[in-house]
Amino acid sequence: MTYVIAALKILHYSVIVLPRLAITMPTSTSEGEILTLKQVAEFLKVTDRTIYRLAAAKKIPAFKVGGTWRFSKAEITEWIQQQTQGGKADKT
Repeated sequence: MTYVIAALKILHYSVIVLPRLAITMPTSTSEGEILTLKQVAEFLKVTDRTIYRLAAAKKIPAFKVGGTWRFSKAEITEWIQQQTQGGKADKT
């Protein structure tokens, strides 16, 4: 009988815990949720191209990560409320 013994190399990395960051992190998962362009398009019931144009024109809150658009769900929700309030103000 032949036995093969494999050696495992375990790497240990030190971890620095910063209490200030723990406090500023969102407590719920949806509060700090980051959405992709496609997810925002589905959320707003529009095409991907519409969201791309709005983001590129800085008409919707967005930021780029590695060349791709990302959106904060909280900021999108706030933006929707601002759009709704703006529409009501124009009618009166």
